[in-house]
Amino acid sequence: MEIIFVDTSAMYAYFDKSDNEHAITISQIQEIQIPLVTTNYVIDETITLLARNLGTHLAYKIGTDLLNEYFAKIIRVSLDDEKNALEILHKYSDKKFSFTDCISFAIMEKMKIKSAFSFDEHFKQYGKFIIIP
Repeated sequence: MEIIFVDTSAMYAYFDKSDNEHAITISQIQEIQIPLVTTNYVIDETITLLARNLGTHLAYKIGTDLLNEYFAKIIRVSLDDEKNALEILHKYSDKKFSFTDCISFAIMEKMKIKSAFSFDEHFKQYGKFIIIP
């Protein structure tokens, strides 16, 4: 079964109407007929950005929906996933990948996920996935 990984950049753009990528994100989400997945690390980043930029009240409301998996199924990161991500971080030390990026890459590789919905240039730099949009 094909699935699409959703990164923080796309998830945040979906919820923040003032984000430059909001309109394209809404359009893409409406067109996607494939299940969406993400990690608890991406959920953490998204809620943090929402709280910082749009306020804690809205972050709480959206965060509740995210944790209830209304947007995407959440893959919980294991210690082995974190170790694999740390290896990716080390291997690509010439890049400016965040640890959350590396977690995403490790999960996508483990689950054989080929596509990522992301506006983050790091997903392109990693070079192993089809990037949407």
